Amino acid sequence: MRLLKGFVIAVTGLFVVITLLSLLMPSKVMTVRSVTIHGTTQQVFQEIKDLRQWKRWHPVFMLDSNTISISNPSSGVNAFASWNTKGKENKLTITEVLATQVKASLYRRGENTSENILSVTALKDSNNVEAEWRVLTKLKWYPWEKFSGIFVDKITGPGYEAALNNLKVLIEGKP
Repeated sequence: MRLLKGFVIAVTGLFVVITLLSLLMPSKVMTVRSVTIHGTTQQVFQEIKDLRQWKRWHPVFMLDSNTISISNPSSGVNAFASWNTKGKENKLTITEVLATQVKASLYRRGENTSENILSVTALKDSNNVEAEWRVLTKLKWYPWEKFSGIFVDKITGPGYEAALNNLKVLIEGKP
């Protein structure tokens, strides 16, 4: 009985320490990827501001297995795309459109909503632009979620990078 009581106290103490440590960790994680594209700001922005164009360069939108429903109109504030992946509902909604920037919110059932910002910046003294994708993921206070935040960039970053590289190939391949 004494051994069991000591074990319970040790496990409880460990849980408390881990929870307190997790409270010191940030509750927001930013993932950033960018690519330099030989083209104009307008060419690149035309591709990112219209969700129908995403089928030309975004890996998820390009997959035949996904049936993606896109709103009409497919660009502008409140335009959205929705699809299912592995039984989970996904919905990407444009929340703001500026001159060279699109902000969108990605909702996945059972996960935290992430805020996406796609921006295009002309590079000085060249015919190139930089396309950047920033994603802000908000984490709940749960210790396991805070610790999983350490790996968010490694898990999601390659997908954003692949999308931007496809965008680069698409724009640079145009006459």
